[in-house]
Amino acid sequence: MKTRGGGARAAGGLAALNDDGLPPDRTQAILEAAKEVASLLKGGGHPFALAGGVAVYAHGGPGTLQHDVDFCVLPEDIEAVTATLETAGLEVVEPPEDWLLKTRSHGQEVDLIFRPARTPVTRELLDRAEVLSVESMWMPVLAVTDLLVGRLLAFSEHYCDFGAVLPIARTLREKIDWARVRHECGAEPMPAAFLYLLERLNVIEPEETGHGDRT
Repeated sequence: MKTRGGGARAAGGLAALNDDGLPPDRTQAILEAAKEVASLLKGGGHPFALAGGVAVYAHGGPGTLQHDVDFCVLPEDIEAVTATLETAGLEVVEPPEDWLLKTRSHGQEVDLIFRPARTPVTRELLDRAEVLSVESMWMPVLAVTDLLVGRLLAFSEHYCDFGAVLPIARTLREKIDWARVRHECGAEPMPAAFLYLLERLNVIEPEETGHGDRT
């Protein structure tokens, strides 16, 4: 890996298991990492939005966090964002993937994503974000529909974990614009299969009878 302003940190391995065979609850550390980096981005005047699992959590989705923190930032702001984080003492890493940068906070990995799902982050995407409280700190959070669209467009023949997305669709279905999801994702085979699964599970109405969720 390449780094900006310092040597690369070794990537973390699989989380150690507790005595009961389950991974430790990292929720609080992940939330603290989200708050620290969001505070730095806000202080630096950088447009951004919380994304990923922590954004789902902020919207009221599944409540145990085990993975990293994701933020969406504008591609043209990458240099300025890097400078802000490095000034605060956080190391910024350029991984082999060319669509994000990485840093760490409170021992947790933080991804700064500027090109999710093959398209750059735009101001329109960030403007649709909702300002929500994350552990008593207010920050912009990607809209639920954008979160789901991003997850579905990431599906491919090499990665298609319906089980990770199904709880989000079920828990937050009333906040999702299903017509827009179908329009943006329905032509792709894996997202189309997921939408069909949601129909069969009575999470959403079949396309021919409506686009709304079941209440």
